[in-house]
Amino acid sequence: MRRWHASVLRSGPHRSIRNYGPRRRITSTGAITNETRPRPDPFALVAPQLSRIRDQFVQLLGSAHPGLDDIAKYYFLRPSKQLRPLLILLFSQATNGLGKHWPVKKWASGQARPGGRAEDLDCSLSRSDVLNDWNPRIPGKTNPFNSGFSLHPPEPHSSTSQIPNSNFTTPTCSLVSPPSILPAQERLAQIVEMVHAASLLHDDVIDESPLRRGTASAPEAFGNKLSVLGGNFILGRASTALARLGDPEATELIASVIANLVEGEILQMQEVHSVEQGTAASPSVVKNAWTIYLQKTYMKTASLMAKGARAAVVLGGCVEGEVYREVAYAYGRNLGIAFQLVDDILDYESADDALGKPGGADLQLGLTTGPALYAWEECPELGPLIHRKFNQQGDVELARKLVRKSSGVQRTRDLALAYANQARKVLEPLPDSDAKAALEALTERVIKRKS
Repeated sequence: MRRWHASVLRSGPHRSIRNYGPRRRITSTGAITNETRPRPDPFALVAPQLSRIRDQFVQLLGSAHPGLDDIAKYYFLRPSKQLRPLLILLFSQATNGLGKHWPVKKWASGQARPGGRAEDLDCSLSRSDVLNDWNPRIPGKTNPFNSGFSLHPPEPHSSTSQIPNSNFTTPTCSLVSPPSILPAQERLAQIVEMVHAASLLHDDVIDESPLRRGTASAPEAFGNKLSVLGGNFILGRASTALARLGDPEATELIASVIANLVEGEILQMQEVHSVEQGTAASPSVVKNAWTIYLQKTYMKTASLMAKGARAAVVLGGCVEGEVYREVAYAYGRNLGIAFQLVDDILDYESADDALGKPGGADLQLGLTTGPALYAWEECPELGPLIHRKFNQQGDVELARKLVRKSSGVQRTRDLALAYANQARKVLEPLPDSDAKAALEALTERVIKRKS
């Protein structure tokens, strides 16, 4: 799939906290209406945290094996949009203080315990000489392999302070002021980006992609084997960091994303049933193709955004039955699908994209996306091309021509607008805040991006 730069989302004048122009809302027809409230810049609002997250990746991914060390850091050392960490941080600010268990989470954030102080998030839950997860960048908290191991009395390896016997369950029912992000939530933002980077390493091997963000992809630079192993290594480090957050539900949410990514890749390879040349696609065939496409889109793109945002709210103390968890998941799901629909549109809108790759990259991979599915309803001759995954000479060029002459691109854009507006609408239960306004503004930026 086509990738895009952070500069697209960050385009426009930056001010330290707010962009004091009229806020515009995208309607279901694509029209833009003006509102008078100031609109915060989503990235500027949490810029210090995003910068800190990026700086700490190298420490988290350190390896004693030079080749593995290089491949693990390869995508992190290049410009990144950081959209997934952004969602974690904004939802943390938009909901911290609202949950029933916020007092417990706030207290724990100052303790030497799992999910507690920032300086303790790298401490192992098991003895480090048992884990042997050697990271030369944090030598005080990891142990290298030792050829011998003798049984010896266990020693305390971490502090596990107990929650005081007092009433921590009285809800505050109001956002904390000034806005707060817990260390565990900031670490979660790193974890979701690690999972995303691992998926890119694996995707580039499967897709045989020579380029990533305008430079050589990891498989091109290091080979397929090391790229796969590097992705697995990152997932291992992410899983370890996830366990140390000390929250079973957050762990379950992010672990399920890894399974979703694999299922989405399998769905992407699934054949679309076609019809004979010149015969219109039946409604049932088209419906089945759309179901597969949207499910794949959720699993490969939206799942990490939706479940990551929900996990952030869980780490902030919101419990089952509180609407803010549902808001976070629904927003991430809708925004993620809108994001991918726009990504699929861009494959048809120019002969060359901003990263120097030829247009029609999805078609060249044999992928049938939204614009082609809509065009198929108007152009029956697309059916056989879709069925054989555009693998014959001239198929890609013909498919792009047919899609462009149809209303497929515009109908896909309308669908993306509908998902973006739904993402904005589900934010209504949140109290007004800069973080909420930034999440609203983000729906517009995702729709309006050009690369």
